[in-house]
Parts: sequence; C-alpha cells; structure tokens
Amino acid sequence: MQRPDHFANPDTSETYEMIPMNAPADRFVPPAEAVTATALALAASDGYPLAAHHWQPAGTPLGVVVINPATAVKAVYYHRYARFLAEHGFVVLTYDYRGIGASRQGNLRQWRHIRKLDWGRYDCEAALAWARQAYPDLPLHLVAHSIGGLLLGLAPSGAAVQRAFTVGSQYAYWPDYGPGKPLMWLRWHVLMPALTALLGYFPARRLGWHEDLPAGAAYEWAFRPASLEKSYRRHVQAGEAPLAHFDSFRGEMLAVSLTDDPFGTPAAVRRLLGYYRGARRHHLHLAPDAAGVAAIGHFAWFHERFRPTLWQDSLAWLQEGRLRRTPRETLEPENSARGTNG
Repeated sequence: MQRPDHFANPDTSETYEMIPMNAPADRFVPPAEAVTATALALAASDGYPLAAHHWQPAGTPLGVVVINPATAVKAVYYHRYARFLAEHGFVVLTYDYRGIGASRQGNLRQWRHIRKLDWGRYDCEAALAWARQAYPDLPLHLVAHSIGGLLLGLAPSGAAVQRAFTVGSQYAYWPDYGPGKPLMWLRWHVLMPALTALLGYFPARRLGWHEDLPAGAAYEWAFRPASLEKSYRRHVQAGEAPLAHFDSFRGEMLAVSLTDDPFGTPAAVRRLLGYYRGARRHHLHLAPDAAGVAAIGHFAWFHERFRPTLWQDSLAWLQEGRLRRTPRETLEPENSARGTNG
C-alpha cells in the first residue's frame, strides 16, 4: 500500500511514512565547527524535567529561537535545522515534550494524563521562559512544526515572542484533512483511540509511525471538536483559562503550508490562525515545485536538502521579518484583541 504521509529522514535521501523506531534520525547530530551544542535540562513549572539542547553561534548572536516539534516527533529531527540557524547567528533551543523522546520517563501508562495542553502551558512555557532568562537582551522568536504552532498560544511567555515561523501548523480537526481523509480518519480517530484504550497509551513506535503517545495526548487528538473552546470547556468550567494567552501574542507570524500536506490544509491552517487575533499573520501556501521537488508533505520541510531553498524563507523572516514569497493572504490584527490586552 502506498504511504500517504511522508517523513524525510534527515540522514538519508529515503522517505518514511513516520519516524521508524531505529531510524538514523534518533542520533544526536554533532554541530558544525563554528557552532556549539550543549545538552541541558529544563524544569517545567509543575516539576517535570525536559531534555533540551542549547545551540550557540560563533560571535554575537542576533536573537534566540525556540523550536517546537510536531506531535510525538523527537527534537533530534530538528537538530540539522537548529545548526543551520546557529550557523547564521541565532541561539537555538531544541527540546522534547514530556512523554516524548529524551523527556519520556519510563512506561507511558504511568503518564496517561499527559495532554497536548500540558505541552503548551508547561513545556513550551518552560522553553520560552528559559530563553527569556538566559538571553534577556535578545529578541525571542519561535519556529514551530504542526502542533507546535498551537502550543505558542497556550504558553504565558508567548507574548514575548516577536516573530513566529510555523510549518504545517493547524488545529487538526478531521473535516479539514486533505487527500486520504477516510484513511486518516480511521487511523487517527478510530484505531488510535481503540489501541490507546486497550494498552493505556498509543503504541505508535510498534506501528512504525511516530513516537508513542501518552493516552491523554492521543485522546485529545482523536476526539478534538471543531474549536479549542469546546475542546477545553471542562477546564474553563473548573475555573481555568487555557486560551487566555492567544490574544497576548502581538508579534508577527508567517505560517507555511504545503499543497501536498494532508494535515496542514489551507482550511486547517486558517482555523488555527484565527486564534492569534492580536497578531499580523501571513499565510504562505507552497507547492513542492517551489523547491524543485515532487513532494514535501507534512514532514519533509525540515530535511536538510531544503537548506538553499525553503530554509532561506525562514531565515529571512527570522532575521528581518522579510517575506521572500508572496503569501496567500495576510490577516491584520483585530482591534477587539488589541483592546482586550492592550
């Protein structure tokens, strides 16, 4: 059967449906000679330890960039891209969400309560807070893949981010899926919750897909309703305000989607962009031939072969806020959002 969702292994020219358990991408990527990379541990506000790497450029840095991974994708997949940014003058922080990669602590059945909400309000917050404390005088930026773009709005320190660059970031509501929607619905909204209920976590690695997922995160994806308000209504009823920080992001966002990405369709990206009402948002929709290739999909943008093409788009944005290509649309800040927190 042909694989509909492709992941590009950064160490080879091969493609995979997801991240194989023993793929070369699991290995730490040593930095270039002019770049230093140091392992460190972040402490989330609830005490959960997060594994991270701190990438430092030679010379005076231009800014600091935090990289938010996709759902259940290890931070090591983004190390080549982190090195690229460090080679161009940025301090970079890569990290694994709780329950994923080097931040996983033993059997996930013991951590079944972990949700994507926690990845935002605790883990993304810990990464952004570390960057602000370690480099208080540098502009703070964010690069996010898939769910990583949503997590920015769940983190209190998201308000400090000046520029966000997202790839395939969307809300992940199944009616927005692209080609292959019936199979995707069966996989992520029938098979995933069924196996999770049976085993106490989603065993993606055994299936040759992503990293294993904690039950809470798997259910959050599988049963996600049409809006974040409905998704987190129980938290609101309990007196929490999980969406309070979306309007606080007043920087600029460049959201990239690909025409062959079945997750990050224009409708899905637009659904997420609607929550960042206080920001100026550019939506850039690209076909693979814009980079001279036949396919990119949801994962391959971070493959190093795009260093001279797609990666340059992000570099121009992070360095200068400059658009190298004409966006599909630009959404201006909404006055109501500006007034709410201004």
